[in-house]
Amino acid sequence: MRAPIGDFDQATPAPDCLDELTAPVADAVRAWRGAVPADRIVYVDTEPDWADTAIFLEHYGKDLLDRSANCVVVAAKRGGETTLAACVVLSATRVDVNGVVRRQLGARKASFAAMDVATGKTGMEYGGITPIGLPADWPVLVDSAVVDLPYVLVGSGRRRGKLLVPGKAFAELPNAVVLEGLGA
Repeated sequence: MRAPIGDFDQATPAPDCLDELTAPVADAVRAWRGAVPADRIVYVDTEPDWADTAIFLEHYGKDLLDRSANCVVVAAKRGGETTLAACVVLSATRVDVNGVVRRQLGARKASFAAMDVATGKTGMEYGGITPIGLPADWPVLVDSAVVDLPYVLVGSGRRRGKLLVPGKAFAELPNAVVLEGLGA
């Protein structure tokens, strides 16, 4: 199969390569329901040492910047309680943690979660966190610009490999909230 975006040597529908994904991501693909069929989620094999956005784009094409998203884990605090959430924004933008995220989660303070918390709670590798397969009770905040794209490149749960996901599929994730201006 040819990748819907980018120039990758190998592209496979995610349901056909579950062993390439972390357990939570594979489980989410198996249980996928919604208007976008699971086989439209495509796995592409990539070099794990090139997982970080700037290095990835250098090797796989700078034209992917406008079609790539980052998924970051945030910790929102209010009255001694901490809520973990995921934020999905285009790679060329930064998550508005202290504005949009803090207000959406009703938090007094919000910040990026520590790496060990993000990886420990998601079961995913740092540099590969994806919104597909996150804990069921987490809010998933998605910038509207991500949803508007035909396909978006995002982590696969591991540093090796990426997922190419139809933008509108992000709005169908459990607990997804699409927000204007999440990425600034």
